[in-house]
Amino acid sequence: MVPASHSISLAEKVATDIGRQILAGVLKAGDKLPSLREYARLNGYSKNTVIAAFDLLSERGMVHAQHGKGFFVRGMDAAVEREDDDEPAGYNRAIDTIWLMRQQALRDPGSSNLGEGFPPVEWLMDMRLDRFHRQITRSGVGSLFRYGNRYGYLPLRQHLVRRLAGYGVDVGPRELVTTFGANHALDLVIRCHVKPGDSVLVEDPGYYPLFGKLRMQGAIPIPIPRLVDGPDLAALEIALQRTNARVFFMQAVGHNPTGTDISDAVAGRLVQLAQKHDLLIVENDSLADFKANSTPRVSALTQLRNTIYIGSFSKSISAALRVGFLAAERSRAEELADVKMLLHFGGSEYAERVLEAILREGNFLRHVKRLQDRLRVATQAGLETLRQFDATVYAAPEQSLYLWARFPGATDTRLLTIRMLARGVVLAPGAFFHLNTERISPWTRLNVAYLSDPLFVSSLRQELEQTSHHAVSPLRTGLFTPPEWAT
Repeated sequence: MVPASHSISLAEKVATDIGRQILAGVLKAGDKLPSLREYARLNGYSKNTVIAAFDLLSERGMVHAQHGKGFFVRGMDAAVEREDDDEPAGYNRAIDTIWLMRQQALRDPGSSNLGEGFPPVEWLMDMRLDRFHRQITRSGVGSLFRYGNRYGYLPLRQHLVRRLAGYGVDVGPRELVTTFGANHALDLVIRCHVKPGDSVLVEDPGYYPLFGKLRMQGAIPIPIPRLVDGPDLAALEIALQRTNARVFFMQAVGHNPTGTDISDAVAGRLVQLAQKHDLLIVENDSLADFKANSTPRVSALTQLRNTIYIGSFSKSISAALRVGFLAAERSRAEELADVKMLLHFGGSEYAERVLEAILREGNFLRHVKRLQDRLRVATQAGLETLRQFDATVYAAPEQSLYLWARFPGATDTRLLTIRMLARGVVLAPGAFFHLNTERISPWTRLNVAYLSDPLFVSSLRQELEQTSHHAVSPLRTGLFTPPEWAT
């Protein structure tokens, strides 16, 4: 959000000007900044404005204060001491996968977080989780002091049966296992179906935490390009023929990061290919509540034969609730429930009871309708903002939490991300979402809910105006050759 008062805006301008000099190397690590009084006198600012600006630079990790001596440039490679993970990451921290994951847990009201993976909190506030606490503690209070069922709270699973029926997936309660969210479900699947040394198929660009999970397991992720209508089936078939990979992790709906949905035709051919090669498809549908029930799901075509469906409520209700689920054929669900019990004994029955009460209440369906309406408006407004910048959008869906875009002249979004950080704007550079995070990528994932943020719009306009004068395009020099799907 744009600061309201003139003094704060002026402090932000001073901090941005000094930050740009640090990033450009004009001010180097160890350089002493002018004193507060001297800087104010030389530039005609009030001392309070300069104090606020230096404090902003200190919070961002670009300078540090030495008692009685003044402020010194910290430098991009210096180590920043942090008391906890609630503080903003400094500029000196490497722009890597863990950095982006940390950003999802930060709440800095002075920043414009286009790299955010969640919808705005105000979109979710109407659920009022506090209203359900009393009714949960009144009913079945004795069970709240024990481990829950390994499959999960039965009334919740019965609600999930009806939920999946709305997507065309026919399951029973014993084919469902509750989890601590979609990431926990992915962990369980990897434990059961991926051994060290296995080749595993993943979408590229794709869900970057999954890449780290597979590598921790000792697996070898094989990239399958994500096209605008789903995975590249030609590349998938070649990978199946040339490797021993027999597990494919994918997102059919609201794909992260491209925001695309699989088409009916591609979904049908994918199922045929999976049957031919005995391929296990793991379908992560954690953004289901943001899409219409009629959007194609692979699990609806397979009826869970050689398919595991993963769902979550982290983005549509609350990430703090930590309840997700997976659905699979009965024997596979039993195995996954056993692994869950071995690792965690059970789930959080308290959280599962809260979710069951939410789903049982009629307001949830109205909440989902409001979410989708808001998302539709935000997506169209975001696309209009990107058109104003002459940005290239990979796909232009009617509604999607994410858009995958590239800006003219911005050939390496790692560098753009670093420069935008100096202005209080957090982006998610495209390289994060590829298996090869060292590649130069002009793409960035943008959260549509924040695309109209005035701070983002003004900051991006200034950055693109600056880079257009002196940027050398890797596309012209051969430093970066975009894959066929990205051109």
